[in-house]
Amino acid sequence: MAQPDTTPTVGLALEGGGYRGMYTAGVLDVWMECGLTCDHMVGVSAGAAFGYNFKSRQIGRAIRYNKAYCADKRYASVTSWLRTGDMFNAEFAYHEVPIERDPIDLEAYRACPMRFTCVCTDLKTGRAVYHDLPYGDEHDIEWIRASSAIPVATRPVAIEGHKYLDGGVADSIPSAWLFAQGYDRNVVVLTQPAGFAKQPNSVMPMLRRVYRHYPEFVAALEHRHEVYNATLDDLARREAAGEIFVVRPSESVKVPSLCREPDELERIYQIGRRDAEATLPALEAYLAG
Repeated sequence: MAQPDTTPTVGLALEGGGYRGMYTAGVLDVWMECGLTCDHMVGVSAGAAFGYNFKSRQIGRAIRYNKAYCADKRYASVTSWLRTGDMFNAEFAYHEVPIERDPIDLEAYRACPMRFTCVCTDLKTGRAVYHDLPYGDEHDIEWIRASSAIPVATRPVAIEGHKYLDGGVADSIPSAWLFAQGYDRNVVVLTQPAGFAKQPNSVMPMLRRVYRHYPEFVAALEHRHEVYNATLDDLARREAAGEIFVVRPSESVKVPSLCREPDELERIYQIGRRDAEATLPALEAYLAG
């Protein structure tokens, strides 16, 4: 008679944050080098975009293509925003780069048993939508683009009759949703250092005008900082109780939304690597239980 598998199941939540996500990329690369994986990963915005490589097991890909194209106006620029309505060019950044120039390893992606979910915000309801990405194809990449679609800087992304924007509006840190999935161990990667608290959005008057036809979305924007800070409080309580393992930047990873400096992205990436290496023994002990 076969013995039951007693290996703990592991869930992983990845915060977004634009180019602060290079921190997450550094953390994930170290974990891949050490052979770490999980049963289910959920990512928001940059957390989803860079978490993609954790499922395809492509060490170094996230930092490589971002350093290669961060100064390329076809990738992200005010010019792209003025011409297309998208700061990060939809065709170049979300199709040409991941399909042709530095492609996702689709065979490895699909062979990996890890469940991968991204978070988007429904423009009509203002609520989070959690969508699984099993194939890694262009349709899945559209969901990643929707998860990363920053309000005003990006047009809403239309998928299957719905319009979506940045998942961080409704659920910046999808830890509560992950906990509800029932995994034995839960790991959260943040992109803000300890002590950070989100402040009210200083451009809310403008956002109210832009999205005046979507009152539920506006309400989500107005309360985002409250939800975010309440999530941090919950994480602190769970972390103190040993219920979760949190990795967060040991120093500032502040970076412009349109960073043109590959060296600055490398700096943030290396902070992630160092923090992952420093916390690895404690993480392995937590996972072993």
